Amino acid sequence: MAKLHSTVSTASDVFRKNRAHMLGLLDEMGTIEARTVTASERARARFENRHQLLPRDRIALLLDPGRPFVEVSKLAGYGLDTKDLDKSVAGGGVIAGIGTVSGVRCMVAASDSGIAAGALQPMGLEKQVRAQEIALENKLPFVQLVESAGANLMAYRVEDFVKGGGFFRNFARLSAAGLPVVTVTHGSSTAGGAYQTGLSDYIIMVRGRTQAFLAGPPLLKAATGEIASEEDLGGAEMHTGISGLGDYLAEDDRHAIGLARDVMAGIDWAGEDTTRTFEDPSYDAEDLLGLMPEDYRQPVDMRDVIARLTDGSDFTEFGQRFGPATICGTARIAGWPIGIMTNNAPLDPAGASKAVHFIQACCQAGTPILYLNNTTGFMVGRSYEEAGMIKHGSKMIQAVTNATVPQFTIYCGASFGAGNYGMCGRGFQPRFCFSWPNAKTAVMGGEQAAGTMEVVQRARAERSGQPVEDAQVQAMKAKIIKTFDGQMSAFYTSARLLDDGVIDPRDTRPLLIELMQIARDGDARQPNKMQFAVARP
Repeated sequence: MAKLHSTVSTASDVFRKNRAHMLGLLDEMGTIEARTVTASERARARFENRHQLLPRDRIALLLDPGRPFVEVSKLAGYGLDTKDLDKSVAGGGVIAGIGTVSGVRCMVAASDSGIAAGALQPMGLEKQVRAQEIALENKLPFVQLVESAGANLMAYRVEDFVKGGGFFRNFARLSAAGLPVVTVTHGSSTAGGAYQTGLSDYIIMVRGRTQAFLAGPPLLKAATGEIASEEDLGGAEMHTGISGLGDYLAEDDRHAIGLARDVMAGIDWAGEDTTRTFEDPSYDAEDLLGLMPEDYRQPVDMRDVIARLTDGSDFTEFGQRFGPATICGTARIAGWPIGIMTNNAPLDPAGASKAVHFIQACCQAGTPILYLNNTTGFMVGRSYEEAGMIKHGSKMIQAVTNATVPQFTIYCGASFGAGNYGMCGRGFQPRFCFSWPNAKTAVMGGEQAAGTMEVVQRARAERSGQPVEDAQVQAMKAKIIKTFDGQMSAFYTSARLLDDGVIDPRDTRPLLIELMQIARDGDARQPNKMQFAVARP
């Protein structure tokens, strides 16, 4: 392969300014994430008095030491629980990610019961559904650590109730797909949430702590007049000894997690290939902090990003002179072949046509594709329309949609308009989709949207013969800019699960290595599919 030679000056003022901006965003992201951990940590004394472990301590015990844990959707719900962003607690009340348990790579989801007793939050529900989708697509067993106060009836929304059916449906799909669902019910799992436990293939309950029932004592008394204690109605001893809902009875959280590890150790699952050899990039990942400008309209050569991700900084560019603003080429990451697509400018007809060819060639060779989003969209104008921009853009969207290889998306800069679609945005269901903290996603820039509406409003006034009030036009433009700019940041979009998380750019290569292995293992796996889910006795 041809070796890339970066011309970036890491000593330049521009680089230092970009780096400072990126570090500022990373500090902001770290503050948001730390606030969630701190909120859960405040419950430590209460958990210790009950001889329980905090949710993150449970996960740490569950996972194999020294192995990666790819946490997803850490910013879920950010800014949706309060208008004061400085007080917003992100995460949706759930911790979710991909890790290794007894040598088996799994999707792990845990109720963050240190926060509001693990009460189900709207974005927490969507976050868990996304975790299930990842597990289904990548053929991962699903391990969940459940302790939830259930839905917040004071914040009841009928749409959450209806969408919750899909959450339960996915457990049956996982089981029927041959993907074991292993559940430790550390505490409460009640009402509809009881099916979160009941729809599992292996259920571990904790003596004196687990509570699983369709109607708790207050609802039972209100509905039927029957009086029963929580332990008699749905305790661990009753379910493991009488109802048969529980399969294993643990004495405490540590014992329960040990049993979960034993269950996973007994599952015959394919291991990963450890024979690969490869060369590290020739450039420091630290440089990724200073490559992307604060203003997304400033040009950047995305080859400099590629040079800090690929083995030996090698990259064989495809069709370099045709549609040059669209960069396509092949490389290796941790010894695995990968096709890479990115943008140095908007997509034009030639670039879109080249992208279609490249995507199809990757599918023919079975090579996964990485999309590094940095585009303000497809080109517009008479000459581009005459050159078939709509036609070639549509073919690109079709190729992305129907690609037969794993696709991974990293939002590195702007991802605007139909360019988001052509570069495999979240709506096109890449295997995984992560953002750098500087990333911007929108149908168009705020100033562009405001300028468009100004033209429309002035034309409307001219047709009607009415005078145009400049003050009114400027107020409208300011409002549009504020609306667009307020919704395009990576923190805003990630809070709404429009990606799988915001990452430090320096972590991009190790993350990609793990994601590529996950996809390869999942595609190679042949679970024992059934026409039914495993039924409880």
